[in-house]
Amino acid sequence: MQCVRKPRRTEQEDERLREAADKHIASNLKRLGFIHDDDLKAMLKGSNLQKIKSSSWMKPRFYKLLEDCRTVWYDSQKILKSARAQIFSIDDIQELRPGHQSEGMQRYAMDIPAARCFTITFNGRKKNLDLVASDEKEAKHWIDGLTKLKKRDSKMNKRERLDQWFQIYLQKADINKDNKMNLNEVKQFLQLMNVEVDDMYAKDLFSKCDKSMDGTIHGKEIEEFYKLVTEREEITTIFEAYCDSDHVLTVEKLTEFLQKEQRENVNLEYATQLIQTYELNEEAKFDYLMTKDGFLCYLQSPAGDIFNKEHDKVYQDMTKPLNQYYISSSHNTYLTKDQLEGPSSTEAYISALNRGCRCVELDCWDGRDGEPVIYHGYTLTSKILFKDVIQTIKQYAFKASPYPVILSLENHCSEEQQIIMAQHMKNILGDMLLTNTIDGKAPTNFPSPEQLKGKILVKGKRLNRLENQGGDENDEVSDEDEAAEQDSDDEKKETKGKSGKIKLAKELSDLVIYCKSVHFNGFEDAMQNQVFYEMSSFGENKFNKLTQETARPFIQLNARQLSRIYPAGLRTDSSNYNPIEMWNAGCQIVALNFQTPGQERDLNQGKFLDNGFAGYNLKPKFMREKKISFDPKNIQKGIWLNRRKLHVMVISAQQLPKSNRMKLKSVVDPLVVVEVHGVTADNNSQTTDRISNNGFNPMWNATFQFDITVPQLALVRFVVQDYDMSSRNDFIGQFTVPFTSLKLGYRHIHLLSEDGSHLPSASLFVHIMIE
Repeated sequence: MQCVRKPRRTEQEDERLREAADKHIASNLKRLGFIHDDDLKAMLKGSNLQKIKSSSWMKPRFYKLLEDCRTVWYDSQKILKSARAQIFSIDDIQELRPGHQSEGMQRYAMDIPAARCFTITFNGRKKNLDLVASDEKEAKHWIDGLTKLKKRDSKMNKRERLDQWFQIYLQKADINKDNKMNLNEVKQFLQLMNVEVDDMYAKDLFSKCDKSMDGTIHGKEIEEFYKLVTEREEITTIFEAYCDSDHVLTVEKLTEFLQKEQRENVNLEYATQLIQTYELNEEAKFDYLMTKDGFLCYLQSPAGDIFNKEHDKVYQDMTKPLNQYYISSSHNTYLTKDQLEGPSSTEAYISALNRGCRCVELDCWDGRDGEPVIYHGYTLTSKILFKDVIQTIKQYAFKASPYPVILSLENHCSEEQQIIMAQHMKNILGDMLLTNTIDGKAPTNFPSPEQLKGKILVKGKRLNRLENQGGDENDEVSDEDEAAEQDSDDEKKETKGKSGKIKLAKELSDLVIYCKSVHFNGFEDAMQNQVFYEMSSFGENKFNKLTQETARPFIQLNARQLSRIYPAGLRTDSSNYNPIEMWNAGCQIVALNFQTPGQERDLNQGKFLDNGFAGYNLKPKFMREKKISFDPKNIQKGIWLNRRKLHVMVISAQQLPKSNRMKLKSVVDPLVVVEVHGVTADNNSQTTDRISNNGFNPMWNATFQFDITVPQLALVRFVVQDYDMSSRNDFIGQFTVPFTSLKLGYRHIHLLSEDGSHLPSASLFVHIMIE
């Protein structure tokens, strides 16, 4: 049988495609404001860069910014499962680091000039990309170019994102690059946008736009297509309830909407400010009017967000004693994966600190050449140098928050290497390290987060009390917390022989000021025999046993001292417990595996979203008083009872991503779960029906009601899932918000991915009412 060859393109056709591509590039650069930018031009042309993974693995790769100016593509000889694996988006990038500022660069590229090196770090668990350019100029093109695109991206409003998003998929669907779309290309476009429609709908949509009736839509017809596709029916309904006969909102009508629907105590001046900020039509803005487009922009802005923007800054009293705050805390901070064979990395500390974590853990052991190392003892997890971790903490401790960082030391080192640890902390951290009480005197209470701003505290064993001048005669202390405080008999068997006594070096002991680790011998002993700065650590199982009937003794302990909770030793996969019960008992340092995504970490991120992402949240007053009567397990009459009815209407969603990116032709069947987490009586969840084959603009109009008894301890989590009939539903996105930070009325929820980063265009539209 004769093979039929596909006809080759003519030179004229190739030239036409090149010209079309150049027009697309020029159009995108103009739209982004980078029409004459040499950095972006160089990136669009592409570069041969060397990718570094180890001392022996340094391979050339061709990297190129695609014409959408949103995606970087690279050529690899490795056979990949999907072409999608060979691209990353500007949205995926977390940080750009020039020179030798990554673990990989410091290990494998120190002999290469720093000016040629740069690292791209990504959101989530994706590994860093360490790259070396052929010269300094080429490296600078990529560093500066990607930085500009990230900066431009962060300033885009929701409307600009939607426009850009539409343009990207339009270009992908325009197969022959003629700036026209036929019916098949329209179908392809809709599927790319995560919506599946039948042929009748596609034909109807196409015929409405094809005014010239030439079998294609182009120019103004594509603008009409854009309007039809992006029309928000629910927004139109709300807008028309308040607009006048000219289909615009006056300042008075907008004020009425804000007061009546959004339950905001605002005046005409505030409404005028919204028009000046969000109205797109200059003529309407001049006449102090808001069009439907401006109204949508407002609803999609921070002013229309479900999270109270006043809580986006530090608004709580930060002058109370340290133990009166919940503190964002990490467990086994050095690990990036599991606790048996997973790699240890300084990058894990960077990630945790950038997420607002204020208490990190350092599991310290004797290393070679007299240098202490950090790893998960008695396992195959890799080791990192203690001094490298301290250097990393110094660099990143106060980037996300200015409030104090606590180093939770689990010390298994010899006396000699403990002295080295103390020297490294003093020499590297310098004035950041707290080496004495705030006033140099014996303390009677904790200092406040405000007093400790910019300071790093050491939590660990101490030979004596702060009131004593000299050390105790006995320099032996029990082995550090987790090895000594096993949760159960099973875990004792697992770790037999790991705990015991160690000699504690005075040099290290003296660095422990307000966080002295002691063994827990019962609540009565703690109250009678411990000073306020002595604290204990509790495994989750021990905590559960101690609070089985009542949490009141724990709350009373935490009103005076600090306590730390950590996951059970048998969680070798680095899974997490639910932190809610521990917070309800007033525990301040509730440590989670930050490297493991899931509901537990979402709750932690949502809780500390409050108070300006400071990593310190003031506990409710009824949990800070000396005489505690509150018990989360037995809710009775008290000032904490503030019964509320939460009404949630899940209206619609916008631009949901595909849950399985490997299935390019799949379209999601979304549903929404609304969860309330708080005291036992408040825990509840309700779920919408699923919408078949529509991730672009699904609509539910589903109404739920929740009874809340203790609002100050409640969190509300919104989860979007892709329904799967045969297995567990796939996660699409979520957002968790403290009940006390909810805004009322019509609100957008900007969804977060599994790793906690923003999904660029995905949102939920809801209505919130509280009785």
